[in-house]
Amino acid sequence: MATIINMPRLSDTMEEGVVASWLKNVGDKVEEGDILAEIETDKATMEFESFHEGTLLHIGVQEGETAPVDSLLAIIGEEGEDFSSLLNGNTSAPAETKSTEETKTEEPKASNTSTDIPEGVKVVTMPRLSDTMTEGTVASWLKKVGDKVEEGDILAEIETDKATMEFESFNEGTLLHIGVQEGESAPVDSLLAIIGEAGTDVSSLVEAHKAGTLTSSTTTEKQEEAPKVTEEKKTETVTTPVATVSNNNGGRIFASPLAKKIAKDKGINLADVKGSGENGRIVKKDVENYTPAAKVEAPVATSTAATPSAVTNFAIAGEENTSEVKNSQMRKAIAKALSNSKFSAPHFYLNIEVDMDNAMASRKTINEIPDTKISFNDMVVKACAMALKKHPQVNTSWTDNDTLFHSHINVGVAVAVDEGLVVPVIKHTDALTLTQIGAAVRDLAGKARTKKITPAEMQGSTFTVSNLGMFGIESFTSIINQPNSAILSVGAIVQKPVVKNGEIVVGNTMKLTLACDHRTVDGAVGAQFLQTLKTYIENPVTMLA
Repeated sequence: MATIINMPRLSDTMEEGVVASWLKNVGDKVEEGDILAEIETDKATMEFESFHEGTLLHIGVQEGETAPVDSLLAIIGEEGEDFSSLLNGNTSAPAETKSTEETKTEEPKASNTSTDIPEGVKVVTMPRLSDTMTEGTVASWLKKVGDKVEEGDILAEIETDKATMEFESFNEGTLLHIGVQEGESAPVDSLLAIIGEAGTDVSSLVEAHKAGTLTSSTTTEKQEEAPKVTEEKKTETVTTPVATVSNNNGGRIFASPLAKKIAKDKGINLADVKGSGENGRIVKKDVENYTPAAKVEAPVATSTAATPSAVTNFAIAGEENTSEVKNSQMRKAIAKALSNSKFSAPHFYLNIEVDMDNAMASRKTINEIPDTKISFNDMVVKACAMALKKHPQVNTSWTDNDTLFHSHINVGVAVAVDEGLVVPVIKHTDALTLTQIGAAVRDLAGKARTKKITPAEMQGSTFTVSNLGMFGIESFTSIINQPNSAILSVGAIVQKPVVKNGEIVVGNTMKLTLACDHRTVDGAVGAQFLQTLKTYIENPVTMLA
């Protein structure tokens, strides 16, 4: 009997999925456990395996097409079996499945007629690489028009609102057209590139896009049958990155987009720069600190008109200059998120000073154990997790109709990166030991700084810790990381005169500031939370139980 396979929900926030590629064709035999397709969710591209066996009779969502969760994805049954009743709705399949199926069989036909698209061309659209991404910026192209593209090749590095990620091709052929140049931004699902056979004419496809008639339904149809094009070569924008991402032996150099841009502006060959990032990745400071061995003047000559520092060095007295730096996707996302939080959540702040003498002695003892290393920040994170268990009102989220009480405790730790700020999340923090928390924080912070952190590792926090103590900041306030109800600001440990047992002695103290959302956390609740937190930090032995 034929079985309907619906679009699966592969993440907790997934509402629709994109079929990146089918690994089975209509008529193929399918065994239980076979990978049917690769599906792009709101967080990642994942393999979807079959829980049924039989013959693949029908594909309801073509490669590149988007469909809601639980809509018809495919039909599996006996070879030659009549499944028309399932398509006509004579089954328990949801009503949305029928309408989706009808749309997919009718709308693309109209689009295909208007654009006259031949076979063999794949339209690549701007991918959604994070759950909050609405547009992406092409940081660099690793292929240029005319290059051969194999399935799995990295096409470009795309900057989202959370990180810069490598975007790989699910198709093979020749890169015929680039729709978004380096540094440009484009909405999700807009035309990013066209891949097909060399010499194919896709001018009608490009014109359709410029005219605004290249709709999502048209695009997905084109990924099944599209024209062959000869595209104008924009060598000035696509050849430079190739030179800076290949070493002298033709191998690829791993470098952050910002490092590449600085190197390009200064005329530095990245093949000569030694990377200090993970796996030798070149980051911003490597390029800024690079000093050529032989020719020192050449980079200066090529960068005099391009870099603000050079203009300052040779500026005529009284001359004024303003340079424009395009806002990155991360900075836009930070601005939007923090503005929404500050102007929608009524913030109030509570301050407390903690005696750190016992914490300093305990940390020293713990770190004397072989292969063990914890920081003061790890101790604060652990203390926060334990205090949240005692004060569940702080571990909440506000919605217009309800207050959400979270039984799980996931502490986010703010990490500064070159382009801004990211918040990796330590899942189930209350169940982890101090050493486990320390290892998790170091791992996620390292991934964040080398742009290898995934969207899933930055989602789901119920409370956030922001620490500027290592920069010598004694006290500060933070903006709540929505949808959390509170964020803790951690200052530096300061040696100062304190009163103990009626005497003035030298002590070590640290200031903490709790920012609370008054919609969910009242002043007394926040104060009680801080008192519990203070007890844990001042008596670290209580966190080892």
